[in-house]
Amino acid sequence: MIPFFPKQISHRAIVVYLISLAAVSICFFEYAMDVWRIVLGLVFVTGFFLLSSRWSEGWKEISEKYYVSYVFWIALGLRLVWVIASYFYYIDVTGIPFEVDTADAVGYHHEAEWLASEPWSTAMRYYFGPRANGISDIGYPLYLTVIYKLVGPVIIIPRIIKALLSAWMCIMIYRLCSRTFCEPVGRMAGIMCALMPNLIIYCGYHLKETEMLFLSVAFLERTDYLLRIHKYNLWNILFPLLLAGSLFLFRTVLGLAAGFAFATSVLLSNIPTMKTGWKRAAIIGWGVLAVLVATGGTVMTEIEGYWEQKEVNVVNKRAMQAGSGIHWAHYATGTVMAPLAVALPFATMVDIDNQAAQQTKSGGNYVRNFMAFFALLAIYEAFRQKRWRNFMLIGAFTLAYLGVVSMSGFSNSERFLLPGLPGLVCMWAYGVSELRAPTYRFFTPWCVVVFLMEFGWAFFKLGSRGLF
Repeated sequence: MIPFFPKQISHRAIVVYLISLAAVSICFFEYAMDVWRIVLGLVFVTGFFLLSSRWSEGWKEISEKYYVSYVFWIALGLRLVWVIASYFYYIDVTGIPFEVDTADAVGYHHEAEWLASEPWSTAMRYYFGPRANGISDIGYPLYLTVIYKLVGPVIIIPRIIKALLSAWMCIMIYRLCSRTFCEPVGRMAGIMCALMPNLIIYCGYHLKETEMLFLSVAFLERTDYLLRIHKYNLWNILFPLLLAGSLFLFRTVLGLAAGFAFATSVLLSNIPTMKTGWKRAAIIGWGVLAVLVATGGTVMTEIEGYWEQKEVNVVNKRAMQAGSGIHWAHYATGTVMAPLAVALPFATMVDIDNQAAQQTKSGGNYVRNFMAFFALLAIYEAFRQKRWRNFMLIGAFTLAYLGVVSMSGFSNSERFLLPGLPGLVCMWAYGVSELRAPTYRFFTPWCVVVFLMEFGWAFFKLGSRGLF
């Protein structure tokens, strides 16, 4: 087992990024990104790979107390720096503390600002009354309303809280992976989570993703704890179910993935503490009760609506893209995109259509593209070693969610794919730890594949819009 992220791999990742960025910028010079975004991508990529390698090796022997302290405060510091810097940057560029071409973020803010000035009865009628539009997107504005009622509509406060939640999530990732795999894998995963560019960037947005990811990881960590403990009580069983239920308030598909992962882990897990039949029966019983409660309300109505409209949504999404000049969009079918789910979204290294957010996150998306090799390796090793039952919770949640998104019209949407990222980070760390000589020989070809991904995606984005 490799107990840290090897520097040879980190150096190779940086070299491939530099070659890809140079090739795209030179071949499509007219559409090259702004210099500051190129520099930002370089900082994110080199920071992630060099520091993941250095810290995972340097911290492998320190005590858990010091490790947790280092990861939390470093993660928090990076996120607070980004929150403050992006806050003033957005004001300078747009005149308001929201990103360029903002949409949902401003809507969430104004909605919460209005409800915070009204009695709670207004919010209850608005979200749960007879004219409500469902519950799949009420979690975040309701959460913002609570914050605004407590401290006022101060925009930077929720973003500071996001930084705290995201840093705490890194510690939960460490504990989840340490129990599921082993301590060195947990330490690698915690460091990667702290340094992951996309997780840092979302702390500066007024969007629901940071809170949604926090709840997802909390669900996975508490459910894993439930499956491995020897003593059960009402709270230990109920708390993961409440966390899973809360995900329906943010995104219905995410709640479904949590329910699927919970049920699959209870039924198929090979964890020693779960081998007693009555324990499985008790947990399954609580799960069935939760499902019965859900089936009588709006959750199941929304699920049915999503299922009935899934094909229509894909067709409409592709038609909208084609109508916007993206002529090759109809090739991005579920059959094509599903096998790429662990590597998506591709990095946007060209400046078109004012896609400022995607250019800002190009470095983070490159990390996902490159590290997909280790996610695939993790799946292969779990089955080769016949240990997949022990890893069922993380795998079932991550692959179920990514699989559903890949079959939708948003298969390369970074924002829709983001909830699968924490699970992928866990898989990356495990894949790195299980790298062997027979599998390492596929690493160099993968570097070529990554280069083709980045160059091919730039070619696709420009060509589909008839720009050359």
